[in-house]
Amino acid sequence: MKNHSRVFVVLGLLVVVHSSVAGDPGTTKGIIDIGKQERPADAVTLVGPDGYNLVPEGAAPTKWAFADGILTASPVWDGVLTKDTYQDFRMHVEFNVNEVKDAKDPEADGNSGIYIQQRYEIQILNSFGVPAADYKPSYCGSIYRQKKPDRLVCKKAGEWQSYDFVFRAARFDGGRKTENARITVYQNGELIHDDYSITGKTGVGEKEGPEPRPVKLQGHHNPVRFRNVWIQRLSLDTKAAKPEANDASVSAMEKTDARQGKPMPRVLSSTTMHPLKEMQDDFLKLKFGMFIHYNMATYKGVLWVAG
Repeated sequence: MKNHSRVFVVLGLLVVVHSSVAGDPGTTKGIIDIGKQERPADAVTLVGPDGYNLVPEGAAPTKWAFADGILTASPVWDGVLTKDTYQDFRMHVEFNVNEVKDAKDPEADGNSGIYIQQRYEIQILNSFGVPAADYKPSYCGSIYRQKKPDRLVCKKAGEWQSYDFVFRAARFDGGRKTENARITVYQNGELIHDDYSITGKTGVGEKEGPEPRPVKLQGHHNPVRFRNVWIQRLSLDTKAAKPEANDASVSAMEKTDARQGKPMPRVLSSTTMHPLKEMQDDFLKLKFGMFIHYNMATYKGVLWVAG
């Protein structure tokens, strides 16, 4: 018998998923029509002409100030929160940054932010005129210290700007995250984040988890102003799964069990005598003499054993 690696098909194979995200994640694309600035009928006003619908983040009274339809951020570290918690939602925010002349720290100049679920920050900052080569993921429009905006569209301090965004919360199965949070953001009518997958909480954000949380407007020692802020609840469930692979040897029940991580009841591969070269290469790199390969398209698994 030739001395080569043999391939065995696993009976009772436990599913091995090739990434941390199972299935097709829901999307935040296609929800905002930026050419139509109509406010949805079911949107909730957070800052409007007659007042604001936000509460202090901490126990102490807030130092945010409201007058003439404009809410001005606290001069100290002092945030305000939505009264309700939110999972998936759309939000419109108009803001106006101040200018701090000769600021030694760029993040001390017109700093505020929108903390989604108190976890993920869309940065607000006086970043007008910063060259693209010098633009950091902590500047205006960024998912804070995680991703810069795809295009730089900031206006000068003192001019009103806007964010329009759709957020889809991370999905969890028990304590395990199965899908990252996703976000699409327009700044001043320009797309700056296109269904971006947020890899984790940002900055001083709260720990990720399955529970919905409020949205925070951050007070960061700058009198950033806000007006015409509203939020709309959404339900962005996972899209329907892609059509199943056309494989008569695998029943619909077995495919469902595969997705749920249940043991596979029988041999599920008829092509393992001629595995792909990529599988062979992966196997040769191993030192422990065993390799499980799981095909997400056909729900088939094979176990390689050196011998």
